[in-house]
Amino acid sequence: MAYDEEIAARVRDRVGELAPYEEKKMFGGLAFMVNTHMACGMMQDGLMIRVGRDGHAAAITKGAHEMGFTGRPMRGMVLVPNEDCRDEVVESWVTEAVAFAMSESPKPPKKAKA
Repeated sequence: MAYDEEIAARVRDRVGELAPYEEKKMFGGLAFMVNTHMACGMMQDGLMIRVGRDGHAAAITKGAHEMGFTGRPMRGMVLVPNEDCRDEVVESWVTEAVAFAMSESPKPPKKAKA
């Protein structure tokens, strides 16, 4: 299993309560796209939350971990480990991630390839 299906189901429910969304397989896990932007996702290690560069430091002080794929921190993205994903924690982080995605202008549609 690439990610925790039970946590993913709770994330899916919460995102669906807040906004229309689309699921995409990404990074060997699952991403939840809101307003054409990735809001959050599930990875093997936990819940990936997009908080933006300005929200990064605050997210770390609230208990999220630095996230990085190449050994370098990804500013604006944090990880909440699976063991910390109690219901109220998932609800809070997903709410923050969806609000951030909704605050951004939608991306223009991709042009069709000829």
